Amino acid sequence: MGGSMRTIAFLSQKGGVGKTTLAASLAVAAAGTGERVIALDLDPQASLVSWSERRKAAKAPNNLVIEPLESERLPQLHAVLEGLTEAGFTIAVFDTTANGAAARLVALAADICLLPTRSTRLDVEVTATTFRAAGLAKRKAAFLLNHCPPTRPSSRTSEAAKTLMRLGVVAEPILSARKDFQDAIAAGVGVTEYAREGRTAQEIEALWRWILTQFQSTQSETPIDKQQGGQVAA
Repeated sequence: MGGSMRTIAFLSQKGGVGKTTLAASLAVAAAGTGERVIALDLDPQASLVSWSERRKAAKAPNNLVIEPLESERLPQLHAVLEGLTEAGFTIAVFDTTANGAAARLVALAADICLLPTRSTRLDVEVTATTFRAAGLAKRKAAFLLNHCPPTRPSSRTSEAAKTLMRLGVVAEPILSARKDFQDAIAAGVGVTEYAREGRTAQEIEALWRWILTQFQSTQSETPIDKQQGGQVAA
């Protein structure tokens, strides 16, 4: 893509929304297009780092770097990112912790923040709270509906999208619940490596293309440019 390094942060105060799984597969998808990608694991559970160990064992393509980012390094985050840019990385993907203070620091540094959520009412409410608490209304941020029923139309998904769109932008596409995500993570690969022709891989590739449009936009206003396309598929 050229130019300075771009940063993507996955934020959530709720577990089980697929944050680490999405960060891993998106990093792989970006690397597959020629980006130099580093994925940074802020979670004390180190799930992303554990995935990277499985990746090495599986002899997956050595096309991205996964490293822990300890909380004590966050006050120097700007310097960390400058160093990564100088090292030649073009994309950094943050898998953040549920810690609100840490998430806010990352949100301030990120070019785009993605807030994964399931389509249940409880999940949507928690995600909306995260959005407000991190002050994301003034940042480039988007809600990312994940684990949605693969059968369509789904009234629950449609209602969740409408609720979130009243607060901000919903990333495209809406991601369905399919076993390829879990199977890929268990195998130490991304979904685009695990089943490249599958629907799950196609959705992740579409998400990466959507993110690129946000990076490439010349508009400076926030939040992210007006939602495209009118109706949200559900």
